[in-house]
Amino acid sequence: MIQILTKPFKEFFKLESASGLVLLFSAAIALIISNSDFANLYFDTLNTYFAVGISSFKLKLSVLHWINDVLMTIFFFLVSLEIKREMVQGELSNPKQALLPIIAAVGGMLVPALIYVFININSPDTIKGWAIPSATDIAFSLGVLSLLGKRVPLSLKIFLTALAIIDDLGAIVIIAFFYSGNIQVTYLILMGLALVVLIFFNRFNVKIFLPYLIVGILLWDFTHQSGIHATISGVLLALLIPHNTKEKSKSLLLKLEHSIAPYVAFGIMPLFAFANAGVSLEGLGLSTLLNPVPLGIVCGLFFGKQIGVFFFSYVSVKMGLAQMPNQSTWTNLYAVGILTGIGFTMSLFVGNLAFADAKSNLDGVKIGVLVGSLLSTLVGYFLLKASTKKE
Repeated sequence: MIQILTKPFKEFFKLESASGLVLLFSAAIALIISNSDFANLYFDTLNTYFAVGISSFKLKLSVLHWINDVLMTIFFFLVSLEIKREMVQGELSNPKQALLPIIAAVGGMLVPALIYVFININSPDTIKGWAIPSATDIAFSLGVLSLLGKRVPLSLKIFLTALAIIDDLGAIVIIAFFYSGNIQVTYLILMGLALVVLIFFNRFNVKIFLPYLIVGILLWDFTHQSGIHATISGVLLALLIPHNTKEKSKSLLLKLEHSIAPYVAFGIMPLFAFANAGVSLEGLGLSTLLNPVPLGIVCGLFFGKQIGVFFFSYVSVKMGLAQMPNQSTWTNLYAVGILTGIGFTMSLFVGNLAFADAKSNLDGVKIGVLVGSLLSTLVGYFLLKASTKKE
């Protein structure tokens, strides 16, 4: 009986689009609650502080910061494992195959940022949000693409996956260099020592995760105290996890990636969406969207991403620098470019960092990201559906 009841859920979680659908559901619930009689409870809970640890070894953060600084470190850890795997043995390991998504990703980060800056050029307080529309949400964009099933050529799925991974790598670099606080040299030195230990583990191919985890926790604390955003520790740890390409069954990287992925996709990311998508829609109108922050984000995500991805791709192919994805057309490629405007998780994350000291702009960030991502989802999906043949 239990197997019969749980079978539909098991089948659902095997779907490529499942994580994107769970994300969408979480965001929708957050919007409903934040505009209901439970709104105060929702926001008060997120701002409630609690500590973990003993004696002087305690970490006290708000619920929102536990999610955004601690749990999202695991998300960045997983993303960086995927980036390393792709660069060592995947699509990014072959220069010719990697060149098109790399060039497209650069365009997809540059043009949205320029559009946001242009709209916010006369507002010094809001211009620091320039990186918000530059990110692509892997789960959402691939989830939408997978809804079309076999209609979409495999090469386009690979192209979007590689582009989104490079996009995330760009976002990680941006966070490290542009959204860090006042640097504390002492903790930077401690970070360096922790990295030396991790390099030692990697060099001698330590295949047990526990030593990496212990040092990784220390690395997180040192990074958090140093002024660099704590999630960067997840990136550094992932890059030093050994990967055995000859004996994949013994690769610690692959084992970690496969074991962590479901918890991130169906636990951490939906929780992040639930905690960060809540915004009051009271009094929301067209005039709200015309404010510099939401307007810059909407235009950056919806117009900037598709223009940047397609234009840079088109020029690189015409110049002979890269090759078109197999069995795809320019219309297909343009539709995928529109889907890269689904920023959601990464855009909300960067928005929280950009306006950490200006909370009044966060509602505008959420509205801009939600509207821009929704437009990109609908237009991209229907254009791709119209331009591909049903099998």
